[in-house]
Formats: sequence, C-alpha cells, structure tokens
Amino acid sequence: MAIVDVGAQDPELRNSPIAEESLEPDPTLRQQAPEEGFCYFNDEVFKDGAVVRSGTVMLRCNLGIWVPTASGDPENP
Repeated sequence: MAIVDVGAQDPELRNSPIAEESLEPDPTLRQQAPEEGFCYFNDEVFKDGAVVRSGTVMLRCNLGIWVPTASGDPENP
C-alpha cells in the first residue's frame, strides 16, 4: 500500500492537530481531537493508524491526533 503524500496543512480546511515529536501527545491536543478516532488532513478523512507523508515527515493517525513517526525525506531517512 502506497503512503499518501498530503502536502502541508491548509489552515482554511479541517485538520486534526499534529503532536510534537514525543511518545505521548499533549493532553490539550486530545481535547482538540475528534472523538470518532480518525484524523482529518485538508478535509480528507484518514482512519486510525493511517500513515501519511507531509513534507519531510511521516505522520500516523492516533485517535484523532497526527503523531510524527519518522522522516519522510527519501534523501535523508
């Protein structure tokens, strides 16, 4: 399965918050996240556990919050 390159977040569209690079998302981000357990990126819905590329970062949907998981830069993995 190919990883979708979603580009940068457009502030005019619906987006789930992106956590800082850490093991556990900030509790205040949990309050901003949808309760449904999926993530939005530029109005597109992604299921929990989905991985996308945004610029040079890979993001994983974790119960409504995007969590950085790895570098998405093919020249600097």
